[in-house]
Amino acid sequence: MDTNSTNQEWDLEIKPHDTVFNLHLKDVWNYRDLLWLLVRRDFVSFYKQTILGPLWFFIQPIFTTIVFTFVFGKLANIQTGSAPQPLFYMAGTIAWNYFADCLNKTSTVFRDNAGIFGKVYFPRLIMPLSIVVSNLVKFGVQFLLFFILFGYYLIRYHFFGAKEPVIPNWYILLFPVIMLAMAWLGLGIGLIITALTTKYRDLAFVVTFGMQLFMYATPVIYPLSSVLNKYHGIIAYNPMSGLIETFRYAFTGSGTFFAGPFLYSLAASILFFLVGLVVFNRVEKNFVDTI
Repeated sequence: MDTNSTNQEWDLEIKPHDTVFNLHLKDVWNYRDLLWLLVRRDFVSFYKQTILGPLWFFIQPIFTTIVFTFVFGKLANIQTGSAPQPLFYMAGTIAWNYFADCLNKTSTVFRDNAGIFGKVYFPRLIMPLSIVVSNLVKFGVQFLLFFILFGYYLIRYHFFGAKEPVIPNWYILLFPVIMLAMAWLGLGIGLIITALTTKYRDLAFVVTFGMQLFMYATPVIYPLSSVLNKYHGIIAYNPMSGLIETFRYAFTGSGTFFAGPFLYSLAASILFFLVGLVVFNRVEKNFVDTI
C-alpha cells in the first residue's frame, strides 16, 4: 500500500453527509470556465438564425418606450416629474427587464435542465448564475441605448435650453450596487420558485402572468412620489421600487431619493438571495426523483 495515498489531493470529494448551508461555492469557482461557456451559449442562441440578430436587444426597449410614452404619457397623461418622458420610461423599462428576465429564466432551471442535471455532475448553481450573467450582457447593450438617449437630452438641456431638465447627481455612484441588488433579488426569488416547482408545477404558470401584474405595482410607468399616501407604503414595500427609483433619480435628477425604500430593497435582495441559495442547495440533491 502506498503510504502517500492518504496525502493525495483530489479535484472532487463525494461525501455521504452534508448540510444545506454548505453551498459548495468553491466548486462553483472551479467550474467558472463552464459558466462562461453557458453565458456564451445563451447570448449566441438568442439571435442565432434571426434576420436582425443582436438588433433585437435594441428593438425591445425602443418599442416599449414608444408605446409607454404614447399610452401612459400622452393618452393617460401620467406625470413623470421633470424628466423627459422617453428617458423616464426607458430607465424603468431596462431596469425592470433585467430583473424580470433573471427571475423568469431562473425560475425554470430545474425543469428546463432536468436531462443535463441527471446525466453529468457540475455545480447546479452554475446554471442560474449563467442566466444572471448573460442577462447582464443584454442589459449592458440596452444600457448603451439608454446612455445615448440620456446624452441627447443632457445636451438639449445644457446647450440648447430645453425645458425638460436632465441633471445627474452623485447617486449615480450607487449604480453598481443597484445592479447587484437587482441580480440578487431576481436570482434569489427565481431559485426559491424553481425549487418549489419540482413539486408544484402550477407555480410556473403563476410566474408567467404574475410578473406582468407585478410590474404595475412597481414604479416603472409612474414615479413613486406620485402614488397616493394610502398606497405609497404598499408600493414602497415592493423590493424593486427603491432600486428603480434610485436608478432613475441618479441619471435624470427627477423625483426624490427615498433612503428608506432603497435600504429596504437592498436588505430584501440580500435576504432573498441567501434564502434562495439555501433552498436551491437543499432541493438540488434529490430533485431528479420528483421532477
